[in-house]
Amino acid sequence: MRPVRVRAVASAVAVLALLSGCGGAGGLRSAGEAPSAVEPARLWPDLPPASAAPYDYGEGETARIPGITVPGGDVHRLDPVAVVQAGLKARTDRDSGLDELPDATVRAIRACRTAPDDCPVLAPYYFDLTGDGRDELVLGIRMPGRQLTVRAYRADQGDKGGLTRIMSTSDAVISVELAGRDLVLRAPSAISGYEYRTAWSWDERQQAMLATRDEILRAPERRKDTDRNRTPSPTASPTASPSAPSAPADGRPSGSPPAAAR
Repeated sequence: MRPVRVRAVASAVAVLALLSGCGGAGGLRSAGEAPSAVEPARLWPDLPPASAAPYDYGEGETARIPGITVPGGDVHRLDPVAVVQAGLKARTDRDSGLDELPDATVRAIRACRTAPDDCPVLAPYYFDLTGDGRDELVLGIRMPGRQLTVRAYRADQGDKGGLTRIMSTSDAVISVELAGRDLVLRAPSAISGYEYRTAWSWDERQQAMLATRDEILRAPERRKDTDRNRTPSPTASPTASPSAPSAPADGRPSGSPPAAAR
């Protein structure tokens, strides 16, 4: 997480100080000398900059999903289970190794048609994450150890009609929320009473969702242990697509195509 730099304009501060010192008698009175703007102090300025990241978060990694076409560019018409199954054969544009699923999860995904009750693919959600006026497909995949993989897919522009995975991340998720066009993942912290919150945002240059904000914050007091299994509600955000299906009581999809088909 990079520090945020704040720029102060001394002249603007001085004007505000004068305005705040206006007296009732109609004259301007000085509120005192305005504090000087202080630039951030750089520590160890002679330290050579790093040339490469120490480890790979998998950020910016994308993958074309083989065998999946998107009629009319409408991801609502896709079968979520078919998308995840086809994604098992997808090759990422760079191999971070973070996109791999445990063997047990892979077997359960492949058996979703014959054993739908054990299918780890959760009900889909549809949001316009990129701001282009079209919804993206957001899927969750349950994994052992109460882990959750969150993936987002975008219909390819143009006449090809393909599908590209623009986000894939896994964590011990407390909840997944939509804030504006950002996907926010809340995860437990090793510090009691605190939690991690990571915001994933669309990056036009990278053509992928990036972890643009990662912070550790005090956990809400009202949160209980049962909140760790919560999934976002389709009606929780006004930007959610009205066609997003309600998740079944057990949080699993039916295993058959929809009627419309860190």
